[in-house]
Amino acid sequence: MTAAEEPGGRAAAPGATATGPAREGPVETIQREMTVFARRARASAGRMHPELSLVSYTLLGHLEERGGCRATDLAAHYALDKSTVSRQVAALERAGLIERRLDPEDHRVQVLHLTDAGRQLLLQVTDSRRAAFQERLAEWPEEDLKRFAGYLTRYNSWTPPDGG
Repeated sequence: MTAAEEPGGRAAAPGATATGPAREGPVETIQREMTVFARRARASAGRMHPELSLVSYTLLGHLEERGGCRATDLAAHYALDKSTVSRQVAALERAGLIERRLDPEDHRVQVLHLTDAGRQLLLQVTDSRRAAFQERLAEWPEEDLKRFAGYLTRYNSWTPPDGG
């Protein structure tokens, strides 16, 4: 797709530029729809498992994916304040879903890992979320799913020029 095309092959408005007024409408729509998406994601997280917030779910998922990491790595990855992550980690520890282990290479560093209970809960919630997505996207053509997945990946892989 060229910069002057929209999804579906329609040409964009004449004079459309990377930062011009022709992009303002679509950018506003994207911003609004991303906000709706975030609100729904937070609300549906409670329905998936009442004791596991969306933030907790994403932290558990990150720990599973990475095979463990430091709390400061979680804060940096999700651009969260260290105190926010500290509170989340403490709650997950109290719930028996994560544990701290000393880094074998640097005994001054504590690495967070999922417990068996954390892994089991994450699997249950992930299965529920996957089923919900499958249901919601069941009528979408395969090509639309691939395009949407590509757009989300591209959007989420962007990093600001300052690296943050």
